[in-house]
Amino acid sequence: MLDDGSIWRNVVTEAKSKVAQKLADYRGNHQYNLQDEHMRRFNAEVSQVVLWDDHEVRDNWYPTQRVDRDQRYRVKSVALLAARAKRAFFEYQPLRIDQRETERIYRNWRQDRRSRSRARHALVPGANSTNRQAALTSDSAILGAAQVQWLERSLAASKATGTDCVRHPIGLVVPDAGGAFEACGEQGRRSATRRELEVAGVLRFIRDRRIRNVVWITADVHYAAAHHYSPERARFTEFDPFWEFVAGLSMPARLVRTISIGHSVRRRGFLGIPLG
Repeated sequence: MLDDGSIWRNVVTEAKSKVAQKLADYRGNHQYNLQDEHMRRFNAEVSQVVLWDDHEVRDNWYPTQRVDRDQRYRVKSVALLAARAKRAFFEYQPLRIDQRETERIYRNWRQDRRSRSRARHALVPGANSTNRQAALTSDSAILGAAQVQWLERSLAASKATGTDCVRHPIGLVVPDAGGAFEACGEQGRRSATRRELEVAGVLRFIRDRRIRNVVWITADVHYAAAHHYSPERARFTEFDPFWEFVAGLSMPARLVRTISIGHSVRRRGFLGIPLG
């Protein structure tokens, strides 16, 4: 019910009337937002860093997942759904494509002479699990060796005075169905485990190479905040303190924060960069 007493009714297109399976469905989901004149004006006037999100395909998906029990889907392979979603994503989002690897989403660019921004795609290469792995393997990775090597190589070669790393949140524990977890954060561990091992390796690399002024900008979750990470509060301590700014929605999120890497929420409802 709106303030004037009228009832708001969503505009439902053919693509929005069902779960997306065909390439036309995923294209239709991108086209849906472009019906709004305010969105079109925003796209025309505002520069954007676009991230590949799980919702581009379906909530909390991973490449080896199947939806055999979901009767809404005739296509049961989520990997096939993801391939179609990715093509539509490339067609409708402002991405700077590397001509050497035209299917690659993670990328970097120089914003100006003083700073360099990097956006990278964080796709889980294996199934969500209970996160019990004690060693870094392909099963415990969230970025994958190729992407980590690219990031570390780019950071080491950069001559910028400041670097923004854009990705999904580092320190949140995101439960999934059946006692499994997604994202990077772990809860109740004595030290970094599973996907935190990969993040810990990147943070250690940044510290050891003395790469300064690295700021993490994240999205995907349903709140906006400033997170500060410090070895003084952490069980894994081989990193320099850093800030993570969550550019999400203003509503609160019912998620847990990790203690393995010293996660502290300094400000909810983020309005600007905190002092100090």
